[in-house]
Amino acid sequence: MAKAVVAQAFGGPEVLAVVERELPAPGPGEVVVEFKAIGVNPIDYKLYSGAFGEDPSTLPQTVGSEGAGVVTAVGPDAVGPRGPIAIGDEVVVYRGDGVYASSAIQSAQAVLPKPESLGWEDAAGLLLTGATAWDAVERIGVAAGDTVLIHGAAGGVGLLAVQLARLRGATVIGTARTANHEYLRGIGAIPVAYGDELAERVRAVAPDGVTAAIDTVGTDEAADVSLELVADRQRIVTIAGFGRAAQDGFLAIGGPDPDSARIRDEARGPLLDLAGEGKLVNAVAKTFPLADAARAHTELKAAHPIGKFILIP
Repeated sequence: MAKAVVAQAFGGPEVLAVVERELPAPGPGEVVVEFKAIGVNPIDYKLYSGAFGEDPSTLPQTVGSEGAGVVTAVGPDAVGPRGPIAIGDEVVVYRGDGVYASSAIQSAQAVLPKPESLGWEDAAGLLLTGATAWDAVERIGVAAGDTVLIHGAAGGVGLLAVQLARLRGATVIGTARTANHEYLRGIGAIPVAYGDELAERVRAVAPDGVTAAIDTVGTDEAADVSLELVADRQRIVTIAGFGRAAQDGFLAIGGPDPDSARIRDEARGPLLDLAGEGKLVNAVAKTFPLADAARAHTELKAAHPIGKFILIP
């Protein structure tokens, strides 16, 4: 029997429950993964909140799309993005399905080898935010010589976008709460506090101008300051401010966008390689037992330390 977290209704974290279920044998192109660590992300609770509709036929709803663990069973033709998968393989899963579980059946196409040097917790929380950051950096063509403004640089996506832009040779300015400035300096960003007169503070640290901007927060401030400082609107990208992007003619990525899906899938292997080589660090803020998924979601909605929340089955 495997334990799994499910949403029994639409609503807040209180609708989550841990259930036991029998796992059938994996079918063609499927594997069973016994999870050692599971990544927690805001989209996990948004999906059962009712924000995207409340179809009762989808209940109870499984939760979670990323994690890391060991393959315990394989179906016929279990071939992942990096080749055949075997029992005993240590793997990272994304985009998975129902990953908040002790064990779960996953499509082989969601399963990649875990670098030996990467710990379970670091691996489990890397790919969702990492692939989103990769998509953003790729879509605006960040390169050596750029000065990139990243709004929400201390958030999950922001931290990885800072590092990916720096790896491409860009100068990075990151907005964040003052308490997070020291951490941002440590990964190579120039931190600035958000709030009134943000544009002036950015100009003070970037006298030669800003060539591109990544918005991970979706606020009007992020949109307004980006538009004020970046001349080319096709070099401004948001992962959250879809209304402003449509209104003002800059890029929005994610959701049903087929280009985002392709870029994020292709990014999984390179992200794992960089992390395995120690070139990309994914901070872990806190771990919770699988049974405390509701508490993890409650705390994730509030101000919390830098880094990912991780569930441990």
